[in-house]
Amino acid sequence: MSSEMVFREARALPLVERIELCRNLWEDIVESKELTSGEAELIDRRLQDHLDNPDDVVSWEEVKAKLDAKYRK
Repeated sequence: MSSEMVFREARALPLVERIELCRNLWEDIVESKELTSGEAELIDRRLQDHLDNPDDVVSWEEVKAKLDAKYRK
């Protein structure tokens, strides 16, 4: 099954189940050998910063507009 198919199926789940899926995937990533402890700590700090400041975000529309302006010249 392709990642695109998995994503489509995951999006069809109720919100609570999608959140649980994300948590489970995150735990699996953190426990994997693919991340160094420094990388995992950085991601954990960024997650905590987001949890502490949930309104300090940039919308996808803003990000996309900046990327389009930079790379679609």
